[in-house]
Amino acid sequence: MAAVDFPFPRLTNPTVTLRQKCVFLLGSEVSSFFFSDTFYFSPMTFDAALAETLRTFQALPTIRPAIDQAAALIIATLQRGGKLLICGNGGSAAEAAHFATELVGRYAKNRRSLPAIALSSDGSLLSCIGNDYGYDQTFARQIQGLAQTGDLVVVLTSSGNSGNVLAALEAARKLGVESIAFLGRGGGKAKGLATCDLIVPGNHGASAQESHLFLIHYFCELIDARFE
Repeated sequence: MAAVDFPFPRLTNPTVTLRQKCVFLLGSEVSSFFFSDTFYFSPMTFDAALAETLRTFQALPTIRPAIDQAAALIIATLQRGGKLLICGNGGSAAEAAHFATELVGRYAKNRRSLPAIALSSDGSLLSCIGNDYGYDQTFARQIQGLAQTGDLVVVLTSSGNSGNVLAALEAARKLGVESIAFLGRGGGKAKGLATCDLIVPGNHGASAQESHLFLIHYFCELIDARFE
């Protein structure tokens, strides 16, 4: 039987990667989907997700000095009459609102209301700033208008790379306002920009956010103990 020439000799070359072969056959756009996180995403089982969260929580004592520093900054800010300006995107925006709610409303005990503003909660203001100045300025513009000496900027981001969070930290620095950054996955570009970095150990974004909420509640415990 006569040998048949394969129409794509490149595909038989062992030095050509599987991705390169797919690009050759399917085009770059289709191939990019097949090699993306979306195509290969596989949800963790309950046991795996629980184990990941527990590992992250159990690693929090390794950042205890930063946790204590953040607690001291928060308590000192509230004791001198300053306010917390808190921001984040998506799930972190929800946690920012959660933190502000625990302060202005209450956490566990009846005590006086404490000043905190979630910068991600006013849809009209966010759309105004985003439309006129660009989305990266959504928090920085508010900090420029609301922050005063003695206040504290608090940012939450599991990636550390959100442009509007980076701009918020830069705005705080320029105004001489102290800041805390709740971070994860190594801290990203935000690492080193805040007065205090809370870099949750590990590389899982969900576990970082869960740890951020745990830390928020821990700080609320300390606040409740200090204020009547």
